[in-house]
Amino acid sequence: MNKNEKFVVTINREMGSGGRSVGRKLAERLNVKYYDKAVIEGLTKKFGVGVENIENMKAQKASWWNNIDQFFKDNQFSDLVEQENLMTNENVVKAEKEILFDLAKEGSCVVAGRSGFLVFKDTPNHLSIFIQASMESRIERVMRRQNLSRKDAIAAIERVDEGRENFIKKNAKTTRYDSRNYDIVLRMDGLTEDDAVEIIMNYIDRTSK
Repeated sequence: MNKNEKFVVTINREMGSGGRSVGRKLAERLNVKYYDKAVIEGLTKKFGVGVENIENMKAQKASWWNNIDQFFKDNQFSDLVEQENLMTNENVVKAEKEILFDLAKEGSCVVAGRSGFLVFKDTPNHLSIFIQASMESRIERVMRRQNLSRKDAIAAIERVDEGRENFIKKNAKTTRYDSRNYDIVLRMDGLTEDDAVEIIMNYIDRTSK
């Protein structure tokens, strides 16, 4: 990936692996915008999930981007850090793609979530990352971050794992666990989020032209 030109980094991750936080920290190191599933779902809800709604707004480009930019300034998403809403409506997916493409056109960015993995898989200067962790590590993190019992944490992880895998199989005809889909696969056990960011940055620095 050439960090001196416009780029997109996408992060697919297992729930409870810390991938969302890694993505946010990585964006800070790269000094670019960070977008995740909570952000994109917030945008689709605010502006209407229909592609037609988005296309009408895009016809007035300045207004479209100003609305998006103001949305980010007004929302910090602090209460959405580990929440997951597995919206699978086809119209929502199309709307997400439209939004992500426009956001990426505006500048380099880091995108965490299922849609980014699909939307940018054929995009030049794209770095694809998968972040995973052992089940025990994921359970402990979800229990801590969401204040859940062990039983409820396991149920939440299994539900999200199934939803994400079904989504990838349906829309990309592959499995999210196929390492050939990624440039970097990181197992977080024994690593801090800062460690993970350092590993990714080292890779970017080595491969940047």
